[in-house]
Amino acid sequence: MTADGDPRDGSSRRTVMKAAGATLGLAALAKAVQPLTEFTDSLTREQFLQKHYKELDPAEKQAVLERLEAQARETYGVDVSIKDPPPIDGVKFAFAINLSVCNGNGKCVEACHRENNHDRATNQSYIRVLELDRGSLDLTSADSTYDHAVPAPGKAYLPVQCQQCDAPPCTDVCPVEATWKEKDGIVVVDYDWCIGCRYCEAACPYHARRFNWTKPEVPAAEINPNQSYLSNRVRPQGVVEKCTFCLHRTREGRLPACLEACPTGARGFGDLNDEHTEIRWIHAKKRGIVHKE
Repeated sequence: MTADGDPRDGSSRRTVMKAAGATLGLAALAKAVQPLTEFTDSLTREQFLQKHYKELDPAEKQAVLERLEAQARETYGVDVSIKDPPPIDGVKFAFAINLSVCNGNGKCVEACHRENNHDRATNQSYIRVLELDRGSLDLTSADSTYDHAVPAPGKAYLPVQCQQCDAPPCTDVCPVEATWKEKDGIVVVDYDWCIGCRYCEAACPYHARRFNWTKPEVPAAEINPNQSYLSNRVRPQGVVEKCTFCLHRTREGRLPACLEACPTGARGFGDLNDEHTEIRWIHAKKRGIVHKE
């Protein structure tokens, strides 16, 4: 391992865990890594020795994708296609939400859940819709678990997900560089490199990252077979995951699943560098706020 913990050295993840043990104490470390035990027990030699995503050459990357596709067939009995679409040159993706139009129906949450192959047992999603008193942005009193008819009298709704920060605090704290920001503005995670320390989850101001405490349960008939290495493939137990603007869709010219599902047209998305996109028009013509800027 290099002195600065270079992820190109295959021992870096193990060294970080050893250092964590010295810092936390054995009992605390055992509790912290408990969700990883089943995952690490099932690791193949190829998985354990796999290089960091940024260090894979095209042939190595293709071998990884084929291995993951074979694992999906073995585990779920489903043929999936796992791609790795690169960022588009000159593009910076962004989104906006018209809070006067959002009525809290939660269709975006449901679409994210299905599109991104989330664990069905926990009903996980990258999006939370917060119910607030109208005229207030007091998040301490917000409710994300409401189950009544919407829109409720006197209430307003604020969908929250990853903000794809320009200076993301989550990437700064990752000890093994398993998460980073790509040039099209999307913050990604290499799920095969993540050690599950959850520092990034703690650093996120938006509670936008999720941790897989158990092996995800997704019925074969419900698996979305159109997948990407850095986005919606079924994530393993013991790793942190997050919204990627559905990069398996958006990097191929399609819209995010949440935007297509929104029945009120509250969501806007596009390339900030293209003056002809909806998102560029929204930023130029509408008064907006940046959540927790």
